[in-house]
Amino acid sequence: MNALPQSQTRRSPRVLNLSLWGVQGLLALILVGGGLWKLATPIEQVADAFAWAGEMPDLLRVTAAIDVIGGLGVLLPSLTRVQPRLAVLAALGIAALQASAIVFHFSREEGADTGFNFVLVLLALFVAWGRRGKAPILPRR
Repeated sequence: MNALPQSQTRRSPRVLNLSLWGVQGLLALILVGGGLWKLATPIEQVADAFAWAGEMPDLLRVTAAIDVIGGLGVLLPSLTRVQPRLAVLAALGIAALQASAIVFHFSREEGADTGFNFVLVLLALFVAWGRRGKAPILPRR
């Protein structure tokens, strides 16, 4: 027997689904926007914000491209309902990229710069968890 009132049990999946949509949109906005900014902005200007970018411009371009792909991947499959499970894989990829960024920054003694990366890991893992089993998007038929 369910201890929650019936109206609350119906509302919970809806709140979770809306939360997941919001986080997917936020991740897409942050990653696509940030990735495009890194790709379109001269290295010298990006290096003003991220010191390592001036030292490793190739790494900057690669990670920027991955940001854009991950940002699109976490949202578009769910939005179009074409292979929506790909959003779960994209979310896991985002978490892996951000975890790699955390390790990278700690190796350069830039641990104080990792707070945002930790937040992105948590958001991406929330999407992977939610869209994998709790509130999956059904594919278009």
